[in-house]
Amino acid sequence: MNEIFILLGTNLGDRFAQLSLAKQYLRSQVGKIIKTSSVYETAAWGVEDQPAFLNQVIVLHSRLSPSECLKQTQQIEQQLGRVRIKKWGERAIDIDLLYFNDEIIDLPDLKIPHPHIGERKFTLIPLAEVAPEHLHPVYKKNSVYLLNICKDSLPVTKISSDEPYRHGLDQSKHV
Repeated sequence: MNEIFILLGTNLGDRFAQLSLAKQYLRSQVGKIIKTSSVYETAAWGVEDQPAFLNQVIVLHSRLSPSECLKQTQQIEQQLGRVRIKKWGERAIDIDLLYFNDEIIDLPDLKIPHPHIGERKFTLIPLAEVAPEHLHPVYKKNSVYLLNICKDSLPVTKISSDEPYRHGLDQSKHV
């Protein structure tokens, strides 16, 4: 069974609904969600003149290969209205593969670990919440260490512990 760390992000529409739907699709098309971080509101990174994001890290167990997982997550993004217009632009949903077991993958369309993990507090804060001791397979440093040395100064604010989802009470009717 593969352990996959995923970052969800959304800054368009009903952001909480988008996160909920993304988790439902991931559960039905990728694998079993075993951990979820709190939800964090984050200023946009890269292209800053856009609405704030909601971000969350989830951990899944899946039988999919890395390439199959990428294909499924990109299909889910499309199902939820993701339109790729410009890099780091606004989006209904973004599903980033952060880690796939402890593998290092360098393919033209797939880089694991995600190349920007160490540069983004909006990734490292929820990652440190669900996996504080998880080692980055390239840097050989854990999530807390990477967060402590991160130079990103954009605000990241915890806004929800995602309790309805954690307790299996997600009542969305969409999947």
